[in-house]
Amino acid sequence: MEKNVPPVLYQDIEKNIALFHELLPIDKSFDIVARRITVGGKKAYYILIDGLVGGDVILRLFQHIQGNPTEGVNGFQDFLQKQMGNTEVVTESDPLVLRDRILAGFTVLLIDGVNRGLILDLRDYPTRNPEEPDLEKVTRGARDGMVETLLFNTALIRRRIRDKNLIYELQDIGSRSHTDVAIGYIEGLADPNLVDHIRDTLSHLQTDALIMGEKTLEELMIKKRWYNPFPQAKFTERPDVVSSHLLEGHVVILVDNSPSVMLFPATMFHFTQHSEDYYQNPLAGTFIRWIRFIAILICVFFTPTWLLLAQNPQAAPDWLQFLIPPGEATLPLFVQLLLVELNLEILRMASIHTPNSLTTAMGIIGGLILGEYAIEINLLESHTVLFMAISSLATYAVPSIEFGTALRIYRVYILLLTGLLNLVGFIIGMGSLFLVLFTTRSFSGLRYTWPLLPFDGPALANLLLRRPIMQVRRHRRENQGKPVK
Repeated sequence: MEKNVPPVLYQDIEKNIALFHELLPIDKSFDIVARRITVGGKKAYYILIDGLVGGDVILRLFQHIQGNPTEGVNGFQDFLQKQMGNTEVVTESDPLVLRDRILAGFTVLLIDGVNRGLILDLRDYPTRNPEEPDLEKVTRGARDGMVETLLFNTALIRRRIRDKNLIYELQDIGSRSHTDVAIGYIEGLADPNLVDHIRDTLSHLQTDALIMGEKTLEELMIKKRWYNPFPQAKFTERPDVVSSHLLEGHVVILVDNSPSVMLFPATMFHFTQHSEDYYQNPLAGTFIRWIRFIAILICVFFTPTWLLLAQNPQAAPDWLQFLIPPGEATLPLFVQLLLVELNLEILRMASIHTPNSLTTAMGIIGGLILGEYAIEINLLESHTVLFMAISSLATYAVPSIEFGTALRIYRVYILLLTGLLNLVGFIIGMGSLFLVLFTTRSFSGLRYTWPLLPFDGPALANLLLRRPIMQVRRHRRENQGKPVK
């Protein structure tokens, strides 16, 4: 407890006002509003953060409690029941708790002669409309998305799952930011061991603030080695995706001020799925999913395999000789591939920071003119540009941007080893990739390669084939209760 702060409020309103002037910079910060009023013939004092409280709501409330006669109102509890019935209100005697509630957007009302403050929930946060997320667009389906307000996000999920067993547990994380973090799960479907594990992990986190929202929280929860870029939590901004995962027994974490929701547990195959699969019929969804699997394989293995063949043309069969560039190259092929990779990464980052009106022009300059002139001056082989373009295009078929980035990093790593060490480097690179994937575990303790390794036939079939939704849920429910390892 801070120095000179009493454990409970005083009975005297003047002492309480002086106390809160010490706890908060009321006279220094313009957005902290504090005002004296009279309630029921008694002195009162309210404190709030301007911009986090609805002006019309607080106006109507104070007009009500100040304008109504107080005859027949006996004592503080009677006042709460008869005069404060139109809003969410709780009482609290600890000054530090009241201060934290004010900073969280609540309104605190102090009344003379009462050593408890009233915490009024009159919050009205600035927010945007729940628009469809840019990273998870679908051709058919819901068009709403998560926003930066925690309460709105829980409501979007609750609207889809009207189950009494849907539970949100709230925790406060960050000694300075005091960020609200909610654990969501359906009791009876979610693994209780996993819920306990997440709850215990969050309660022991030590940090000043969640600067980057859910990403900071993920790094605090999951300790990874520097050479492992693969995500161990799935992120989504779609409430329908969150709802479907909850019904499959997953646990979700929502962070205030962030539109992304973390889903646990997550293995590498979770990052290959997209809501588009389930908005199509099972056959079409299976077709889309297999195209995506092929794209992932192309993303990682296509250019390193081609480089290995190009460096060893005598080992390539006759029907693959057309892939071998004719003549001597100005630069080694692996250097050319790395240059194209660098150019594409710069182009990708530039497109993020370029205004929408200039994006098309920037893409034409970066993707066509630079590549064509590089071929004309013999800096790059046409094969190099074409095959790297195919590989990079396949990267964007990966639904998860975090998983796609990890695959690109290992593609560069394998290209570099293959270019320097030939077949030995290719084997080392591939072996390193498979070793990292196999030794990585999800937050629940499952191996990252599950259900392929360790093998789980029914679960793997559900990943490879887009089965009817009810069959998928039935299988998930039958496989509940895997203990957290």
